[in-house]
Amino acid sequence: MKTIQQQQQAEILNIIDCGIEDYSQILNKQLDLCSKRQLAQIGNTVLLVEHKPVITLGVRQRANKLVLDKQELAEKGIDVVEVRRGGGVTAHNPGQVIFYPIVNLKELGIGISDYVRTLEQVGIELLRFFDVSAGRRKGYPGLWIGEKKIASIGVRVSKSVTYHGMAININNDLSIFDYIVPCGLENVKMTSVFAETGKQIPMHQIKQQLKKILNRFLK
Repeated sequence: MKTIQQQQQAEILNIIDCGIEDYSQILNKQLDLCSKRQLAQIGNTVLLVEHKPVITLGVRQRANKLVLDKQELAEKGIDVVEVRRGGGVTAHNPGQVIFYPIVNLKELGIGISDYVRTLEQVGIELLRFFDVSAGRRKGYPGLWIGEKKIASIGVRVSKSVTYHGMAININNDLSIFDYIVPCGLENVKMTSVFAETGKQIPMHQIKQQLKKILNRFLK
């Protein structure tokens, strides 16, 4: 049986806008929040962030393919970080909205597969609001527009609590993806809201709409 505190926490989704931040600092924040969520010290929480240029490597080693080595990337001002999340290599930079849910799946009553589909649905609805029609592709988590990929997912679950999450390309410089093989998939072209519509949408509008959608799906 849930305590009164747990019941109150379950009714609130705490969404924190972290602005533009280093990947490592947000990763440490996720780990801290994850531990607190496991102990029911906090309720379900989502971090919204844009990252400074960074390439992250997931647990699927075969899907961690770089076009340039780490030294060459460092010379371009791009960090490379190895993380314990699902999936392979991906890239982040300003103009890409990322959300990291720290939520208890057991309390939400869903499994990992359904959770990933929930994240995809959040992205589908966000993009639809801004006149971009994206969909799923069987066997390849994330969101696609035809053969082009617009959003990536990599999650980890520890003691029923999630961390890591989803990145959606909005107005970011897509050339950062030239330095990797996205998710280890050869010949994948990345796209963005700007590339698809020609519209430069302010990130505060993206985040405002994203908060509304998150509150519908993760409470």
